[in-house]
Amino acid sequence: MATNTNRYSAYTTASVGSGPDAKNGDKAEKKELWNTMLSSVASGRRLPEKSIILLGGTVDSQREFFESLSHNDLRRNLDRNTARAPPVANSFALGYTYYDVLDADQEDTLARISLYTLTSPSPAFASLLQPLLTPQSISNTLIVILLDWSQPWKWMRQLRQWILLLRTVLVSLSNECKETMEEVMLAWRDRGRGGGTNLDGTAAVATGDGVTDLPLGPGEWEDALGLPLSVVCQNAEKMEYLEKTQSWKEEEFDIVLQFMRTVLLRHGASLIYTTPSVPSQLPILIHSSLGIHSLLKKQPLKHNVIDRDKVVIPPNWDSWGKIRVLRDGFDVDLVSTGWTIDLDQPAPLPHANGVDNDDEEEDQANGIVERPDEPDGSTVGLYEESVQDPTMDALQLAGRDTQSTALEVETIDTQTFLGQQLKVLDAFKQKNEETTREDSRHKPLKQGKVPDDEHLVDPEGGKPDARVLEHIGPVQFNMGGIQVDADDMVQRLKDRQGLGSSSRPDSPAAEDGVEPTSHMDTENLQAFFQGLMNNRRGAK
Repeated sequence: MATNTNRYSAYTTASVGSGPDAKNGDKAEKKELWNTMLSSVASGRRLPEKSIILLGGTVDSQREFFESLSHNDLRRNLDRNTARAPPVANSFALGYTYYDVLDADQEDTLARISLYTLTSPSPAFASLLQPLLTPQSISNTLIVILLDWSQPWKWMRQLRQWILLLRTVLVSLSNECKETMEEVMLAWRDRGRGGGTNLDGTAAVATGDGVTDLPLGPGEWEDALGLPLSVVCQNAEKMEYLEKTQSWKEEEFDIVLQFMRTVLLRHGASLIYTTPSVPSQLPILIHSSLGIHSLLKKQPLKHNVIDRDKVVIPPNWDSWGKIRVLRDGFDVDLVSTGWTIDLDQPAPLPHANGVDNDDEEEDQANGIVERPDEPDGSTVGLYEESVQDPTMDALQLAGRDTQSTALEVETIDTQTFLGQQLKVLDAFKQKNEETTREDSRHKPLKQGKVPDDEHLVDPEGGKPDARVLEHIGPVQFNMGGIQVDADDMVQRLKDRQGLGSSSRPDSPAAEDGVEPTSHMDTENLQAFFQGLMNNRRGAK
């Protein structure tokens, strides 16, 4: 017992002898253990944060791009609790929205993408983009530029404006951000060339003992921005409209594609054509560019240069040789060198009030066809010479004929126009009434026809009203197989009677020396035919 007591007391003495420091140590150790466990659980459940800076397009086209990436229609059909789409706020300056990337089974969330939108390349908005690029966010950020097939002749100029704006923003970043961008660009340049993994997550090509780095070709990665870039050309269905209305042929579409591929090759950028409501590889391209890959189903990104409305050019796939094969006669070296000249141009300065003065767009809207002079060898100048703007040609044609470059016609209000036409119609109506009235006064009356406002009544009361006669029409009867008009016959009898009376010595015809004719007894004939007419009318 004593031994046990000593042991017990020794144990208690040791524990008591440790004092409050031992208790504090145990608590600190337990607290550190719990913090470590909670941090590990939280980090495991935390979603990867990715960012897309969407430049160009309109408010509606940006929404279409967002819809094609987020698959909102599919989520609504699944009737999930999270199926409600987040709002898209892109009506003013820098817009924002977000969406979650779901796995192939639409159950697991792979990442959350924040989408920042900007529609105007004004340098005044450069300060809005700068806070989005930090050493932590640069490696998870993708730049997307939207173009539209409704105006392909503006693509090269629009692309230059956005590249110059991005350069202005990237140059103003801190040294730490620039070092991070350099690392990102080195990793992107090595993707698909033997360094690391391909864009779709597959393993890089390896030979022998290790990985073989393929050398860069001419014009590749010569103007790296520091961030991955993808250009999306929307509304590819309008190619058919260009064929029908602007007489475009395959040559024009190939020239546009060759210019775009040559320019984007210098930045290591990707290119894709999309059509609304038509499935495409756009989600695969964008998500794989951000390092988001499905855990259940591999979705390889395939290039496509055959289908003109479904073109897909992945990063690090294109080369000058492939561009030349598309159509002979295209000078890739000249276009690539000219793009360097374009990027050496100073960026447009913002207006004094903080808003960019887009004189070029205003002049074109007002019908001014003069374009700014491009430097010699400029790719923008070469592109606009090869891909003509039909509206500019129409404006120049109108300016030659009418000394005016404005095609627009100012229209008046519909009710005002109809009121003016009503006055014109009233004047014509009044003129026609006056002309009809004058003609009715001077026009001789035809036999058997009387004006509407006169009534001829027989003095003896035997003949009906003239209107009744006109309504009944001529009286005809068959005499010996011959159809005879009674009115015409009566008139002939009267004429004969007149001729007979003129044969008398005291008649005017006799005085003029006209040879007298034999007197014909026409009174009985006239009475006979008159009786026939009265009988016929009475029978009716």
